[in-house]
Amino acid sequence: MQSPFLTSVIITLMILAEGPSGRTERISYNTVKSWAHKLGFELSLLGKYVTRVQELEESYRQAEVKPRDGAALVQEIAKDIGFLMESKISAVKRIMDVAESLAENASNDVKPPVMYHNAKDNNLTMTYSAHFGRRVNLNYSNFHIPTNVYNQSYNVVTAITWAQKLNTTFMNNYDLDPSLSWQYFGSATGFMMQYPAISWNMEPVDLFDCRTRNWYIEAAASPKDILILVDNSGSMTGIRKEIARHVVNSILDTLGNNDFVNVIKFSNETHEVVACFNNTLVQANLANIRELKTAMECVDTDKIANFSIVLRQAFELLENFREQRKGTLCNQAIMLVTDGVPENYKEIFATYNWRANSDDPDMGDMPVRVFTYLIGREVPDVRDVRWMACANRGYYVHLSTMAEVSEKVLNYIPVMARPLVLRRTDHPVIWTPVYADVTDPIMTDWLWEQRERSYQRELVETHRIHNPETRQRLMNLREERERRFVQKHKRTYDQDDDLQEYRLMTTVSVPVFNRRPNANITEQVLVNGAYWVTKTRETRIAELLGVAGIDVPIKEIEKLMLPHMLGVNGYAFIVTNNGYILIHPDLRPIFRNILKPAYNSVDMAEVELIDDGTIPRNFSKSLLQFRDLVINQSSGMTTLHTKYHYDDMQRVGRMRRDYFYTGINNTPFTVVVSLPVHGHGGSYRVHAIEEIHRYQHQRDKDATDYFSGSNWRVHPDWTYCGYHYDGDHSFSTPEEELLHFLRRTRVPGWKWMDMNRVGSHPPEHSHSGSSRVNTSKVERTSYYCDRNLLLSLVFDAMVTEWFANASTVREEKGPLAMLMNLLSRKELQQRFGFTLAFVATHSGLTRWQDFPIENDTQPEDHFGKLHPRAIDEVWYKRAVEQYYVQPDSFVFSVPIDDAGADNETFVTASHAIFIGKMKAPAAVVGFQFKHSKLQSLFRNITYSCEGLGNCQRSCEDEGLHCYLVDNNGYVVAGENSSDAGKFFGQINKHVMLSLVENGIFDEIEIYDYQAVCFRDEKKICSHGNILLTPLKTLERAANWVLGSLAWIWVKSGIWSSADYAYAYPYPKDDDDEQIDEETEDEDEEEDGIMVEEVKSKPDVPDEKANAEKSHETSGQDRNDEEPNAETKGEKDNQPPQIKRTRPETCDQRMKLYLLQNVSADKYDIDCVSVGDVERDCERPYVVQPVDSSNMILLVVDAICLKSDAEKLTVAPKEVEDYKDSLACYKATNSLPRRRPDSCIRNHTKEREIKDLCGGASRGIGITLLSMLLPILLTVPSSLFAFF
Repeated sequence: MQSPFLTSVIITLMILAEGPSGRTERISYNTVKSWAHKLGFELSLLGKYVTRVQELEESYRQAEVKPRDGAALVQEIAKDIGFLMESKISAVKRIMDVAESLAENASNDVKPPVMYHNAKDNNLTMTYSAHFGRRVNLNYSNFHIPTNVYNQSYNVVTAITWAQKLNTTFMNNYDLDPSLSWQYFGSATGFMMQYPAISWNMEPVDLFDCRTRNWYIEAAASPKDILILVDNSGSMTGIRKEIARHVVNSILDTLGNNDFVNVIKFSNETHEVVACFNNTLVQANLANIRELKTAMECVDTDKIANFSIVLRQAFELLENFREQRKGTLCNQAIMLVTDGVPENYKEIFATYNWRANSDDPDMGDMPVRVFTYLIGREVPDVRDVRWMACANRGYYVHLSTMAEVSEKVLNYIPVMARPLVLRRTDHPVIWTPVYADVTDPIMTDWLWEQRERSYQRELVETHRIHNPETRQRLMNLREERERRFVQKHKRTYDQDDDLQEYRLMTTVSVPVFNRRPNANITEQVLVNGAYWVTKTRETRIAELLGVAGIDVPIKEIEKLMLPHMLGVNGYAFIVTNNGYILIHPDLRPIFRNILKPAYNSVDMAEVELIDDGTIPRNFSKSLLQFRDLVINQSSGMTTLHTKYHYDDMQRVGRMRRDYFYTGINNTPFTVVVSLPVHGHGGSYRVHAIEEIHRYQHQRDKDATDYFSGSNWRVHPDWTYCGYHYDGDHSFSTPEEELLHFLRRTRVPGWKWMDMNRVGSHPPEHSHSGSSRVNTSKVERTSYYCDRNLLLSLVFDAMVTEWFANASTVREEKGPLAMLMNLLSRKELQQRFGFTLAFVATHSGLTRWQDFPIENDTQPEDHFGKLHPRAIDEVWYKRAVEQYYVQPDSFVFSVPIDDAGADNETFVTASHAIFIGKMKAPAAVVGFQFKHSKLQSLFRNITYSCEGLGNCQRSCEDEGLHCYLVDNNGYVVAGENSSDAGKFFGQINKHVMLSLVENGIFDEIEIYDYQAVCFRDEKKICSHGNILLTPLKTLERAANWVLGSLAWIWVKSGIWSSADYAYAYPYPKDDDDEQIDEETEDEDEEEDGIMVEEVKSKPDVPDEKANAEKSHETSGQDRNDEEPNAETKGEKDNQPPQIKRTRPETCDQRMKLYLLQNVSADKYDIDCVSVGDVERDCERPYVVQPVDSSNMILLVVDAICLKSDAEKLTVAPKEVEDYKDSLACYKATNSLPRRRPDSCIRNHTKEREIKDLCGGASRGIGITLLSMLLPILLTVPSSLFAFF
């Protein structure tokens, strides 16, 4: 029996051992260092054993290392791309020349109907073409005619009759240059003839009109400054207001990046529709056009129009732009949209527009053209508004219905083209910015709306289920499906072809003119104001027939940018004269498989991020100077310190880069090559080739022998060899195509054919009598190869042949030999769970060897399928960068996923192999093993003090939390497998900030200037009502009554609970001012109450309405923050809420983290208790680097854990630093640009063109339908929901 004294002593000693306030001994950094050393040692041995890295290093000893000459590379790339583009220019000029000849000799005696191949109703046989990426017919062209154009009208069938003969020219072009993509002729009458023939995709809706495409608009007329004046006086209400808005939107759709525009609304005062676009014109890029269109939804009508003040303001603004050399310095035009003018305002035009010769304006220069759009059916007098256009070299249009707007608005383009046509011989060659094939940018909003509706429908169907458990299970399944969808995007390339349907293009186009100087025109003339008569007369014309164009896919240009010569982390990009990106590895035009609203106006300053710590859009002086040199097509080199993001914008790095740049002749483009610079040694590359011919003669072995088996891949985006015509040679995989050409090298007569030297040699024309016609057609069996790349690939295959062979004998030395003596391979595999080893080389070859585990399930997608891109893979880039930090280390990573790790999660480890004295990366080796095994190894090492002298505590203690964290702050292994893949700041914000403060991690702010945010449509002005009549009151009352009846019906049980969605009576748009802004909704007039869409309850905050909308705050598909469990629980028990949004361009910022390469002093710090809680918790952790890895071992004292309501996240957040909208900020702080070289805005002979400025409308009979339409539009849409 113990004495009381002895018991007291024992208790006292225990208290003393625990320290003041009951504290136990804190962990020592020596203990953690021992764990980190042991863990790093075992993982390093494992990596060296599985990957056989030492043997691979020996295999590359015979390879050479050469400096990478950036200046020579950029010149070679520019030369090759220049030749490609010259060949396309030559082909499009042949189309132009033949089209003009055909039209000149064509007969006008054509009577409908005319037979032709209609792309919308195709009956031709189609076969798949890999070159065109779809089913085509290479023997025919076919025609696309817009929905709003009558296909048998006289002008259309006359043009189709002679245009059909262009098919021979299209086919000859393709024979001369099989690299050609789509060829077409877009007619001013509306149709587009395209080769090869296709079946036009009519889903979901056909909005295509070639005359609104960039390639047509920019070729049809020189650049222009457009000022649109919209009458918003009291008479412009109802249908007139809607037509006016449609006119403005249609005009805006005809403008491109080289144009400038603004919209001014006027009554007795004038205001820009976008307030911040005050007293200026803005570049007509997609972002600014979108801003103007959105603002047009908010135009109200009131008071009386003052035309004098708005016309004077317009002329003065355009004059100011001319004098200050702003805007296009080319064409200028005023577009007046009104329902009538009181007079012709001749004195204003004489003052501002007829200064050259006010007595006879036609004999002088008019700097501004005037186009007038008269709105309304019952217009008493059109003479003044027509005179305004005719007297100022413009065009007059009378619009009575919405249906005729799209077609008649386009009448201004041929008028602007007249000086160009009168020049005859001058056909400017136009290159467009990047764009997405036939997709219309306005489809973005529509597609997003369809996605929202589908989402809401699913929510409603889920909430119809009464059983809470079943409903919650379905909710969880939906969340998991959405999470996997996002992970799929992250697991593969975010902008890759298999995730989006858009083909990015640039197009070369030239205008096509009518060579006839005169033509007979037939017109209706009003005699004595009483009756109409038809008269025919001959007049001078300057007619634009249309535009010829040829697409150049961005993928085809990228093939010429020598990615294998640029090496890992090197890249090339192309910039337009506007400073916008044509090609760049960080151009991200897609979000959630939808085009971003401003995808083709991304500036080079927005993708090349300078590491200077400045605020958003405060671009550095050095970057802007570099940009000026690039857009002006200078040649030279500059060096910049940059920061960059990768791995779906979740990792960050810093790098010094050398930029080399030069212009591409006869184009508005400049090529830039960016090469990484490490230390002071410049950039180096591996040069190692294996001559196939010499090799085959000296040894009895074929090059294909090095590519045996199926466990290898080549880079799918690189061109090793290929046929110009794919019809006779189809290959299912790039590997099959490679083997075919390797066999062909053994055939006698083999020659190395350069892919860049196929095609016609410009300039050429194909009209009869020309002595410069190229008749040398390319043979159907012609091919091309990249000799250097193919021979490098063969060399890599030769030196790595043994890697994937499991039977290869291996001799281990040193620690590896000791490890093998202790454990067999099977025992090693059971201990570490490795399943695969791989090697990827600088030539694009990837090999792997599988190590299957007994009774183990195989992953859904194999490594070879997911990661065939060698130097472009994230693990390859990270391994190369890690080499400069710690040469002998492996880079460990797990998939970044907030859901944590499971039994199917693998850890990927990679290590870079550098060779030569100057050190160049030859390959990267790596392996994958199960995360569960790493978790076990981590615990076995950190949960034990065995062999450690001063170890009193381990990670087994509940008071300690231990983590393996990678160099970007993501947990590789932790307390639980659910921590893996999470950003450590989400787990412990306080410790992460302390690591930054103590210099272990560096916090780097990254700006995403291509982000997409979602605006609540409630905050955007609702559409005005078409008719403001007493019926509107009846409609609102009917809506309220029907909504109330539906609610009573549901609550009374008449409507079964399994078949209803919650319904609420709601006010209409006109009543928005009577309800709280948080509960109003838009488009109710359009949608009403539908089963699949449920209106928001007034007492539910909007933040919850969209909480379930996953990963949609940016182009990278990620939310700012996840909803907490309490919010989710509340929401699951509430009716689903509707919250319509609209995607908008925005800037976002994110704080990413990078492990610093610091001395041991930063790590070797103990956490020893001193009895002061505040001081003890200043640094409540011990951290040590894990040897030979990119990881740190972090041990945190749980006693000091703080309850952080706010997590530290790497998710992007919108930049809200700008006073106005982003579009306003960019317009106010616009960057310099280089104007196009060509500008033809006037011609002396244009004065001879009389009266071709639009005619007076004869009027359209008022049909019963047109009388009933306004009434039908007022019928409550909710009424139809019940039928």
